[in-house]
Amino acid sequence: MKKKMLLLNTTVLLGLGGVLSTPAYASTIQDMESQKSQIQNQRQDVQSNIKAASDELTRLQAEQDQMKAQLERLTLAEEENNKKAQKTEADIKETSKQVDQLEKEIKLLQEKLEKRNDILKDRARSMQESGGNVEYLQVLLGSSSFGDFVDRALAVSTIVDADRGILKETKNMQDELKTKQADVKSKLASLEDMKAELDEMTVQLAAQKKQKDALAKELKDKEAKNEELKASLQSKDSSLANEQSTLEQNIKDQKAAEEAARKAAEQAPKEAAKKAAEQAQKAAAEPAEKADSPSPKAAPKASSNDVAPTSAPAPKASNVVTVGNRWIGNSAYVFGGGRSQSDINHGLFDCSSFVHWAYSQVGVNLGPLGSVSTETLKHAGTQVSSSQMQPGDLVFFDTYKKDGHVGIYVGGGKFIGAQSSTGVAIANMSSGYWKQKFNGRVVRI
Repeated sequence: MKKKMLLLNTTVLLGLGGVLSTPAYASTIQDMESQKSQIQNQRQDVQSNIKAASDELTRLQAEQDQMKAQLERLTLAEEENNKKAQKTEADIKETSKQVDQLEKEIKLLQEKLEKRNDILKDRARSMQESGGNVEYLQVLLGSSSFGDFVDRALAVSTIVDADRGILKETKNMQDELKTKQADVKSKLASLEDMKAELDEMTVQLAAQKKQKDALAKELKDKEAKNEELKASLQSKDSSLANEQSTLEQNIKDQKAAEEAARKAAEQAPKEAAKKAAEQAQKAAAEPAEKADSPSPKAAPKASSNDVAPTSAPAPKASNVVTVGNRWIGNSAYVFGGGRSQSDINHGLFDCSSFVHWAYSQVGVNLGPLGSVSTETLKHAGTQVSSSQMQPGDLVFFDTYKKDGHVGIYVGGGKFIGAQSSTGVAIANMSSGYWKQKFNGRVVRI
């Protein structure tokens, strides 16, 4: 009977040991695993957002590189146009000096001619009084102007050699006077053109500076936003990584505690069984009169220390209208630009050099690149009526001078050209500024 009781106690203890070996840790670990899974899911979302943001940052970086390149072009264009403006101002001053000098020389010539005129009149009058050849007097009286008088006098064969010398010298002075007057008119016209060009450059430089400043500000704002976005994403990812690391450590610690408790629970029944067996052997060896004595107290149940759950923080010709599209947003306007390969490589054009370049890309040569201008281009093809305008035709505008700007008609009332404020761009000639400046000249190449 005592042996049966001892065996029963041993069985119960072993059974209890099995129960005690499954403490309440399982639900805690399960909760932490669930939290870990949630954080991993969150981090996957963040990582996905980081990738999307990285792709966006890459795109923005490419856009920034393009903006930086355009900024560099605008800076270069501004420098070149400033040089051109300074040279034009110097040319204006020099030409003004030449005009002043010519006017002084003209005045002196006019004074000399007046004296010569008086001398010739006196000689003619003296000749008449002395009974000289009447033909000489008729030359003087029949002339319509002093210039006409000199021409007539030179034709009279009876004039003495002295008179002929004076007349020839006077004729040379008149010719020199006409030449200098023509030079003055030419230089004055050149000055007017240079002044108009300088005024246009001044406007263009102001527009380029405005565009450059706006582009620089936009670039700075985008860089700041990119840095802010990058820092925010990195901070979020770092926070989630810390949460995940802390949770993984908690799970590791919790599993270690559970393993220790499990081993302790498994060891307790064995110790209790061993002790019960020892007690049973001892009881069997005792005298019979002690058989009814109270049996030893059952070994205390093995206990386990619960671990409090840890929460974790959670080139065809027709292509001439589109071949220049590659320069839109990638070019800048420079007076006299586009006439060297370096300028072309950097996207620096003026209106006529861009047209020359565009046609060269589809195999059409519009003359020497170094001398191309709106003047040469308006004679490069056939004049057609504006009512018959077709894509690819050259269209001309009166800006700082007549036919001062040229572009390529693309259809729909628009044209592409190197515009002073934007570089190569498509503009509307059906309304606004360009409609007012369009002079109706259309040239078909």
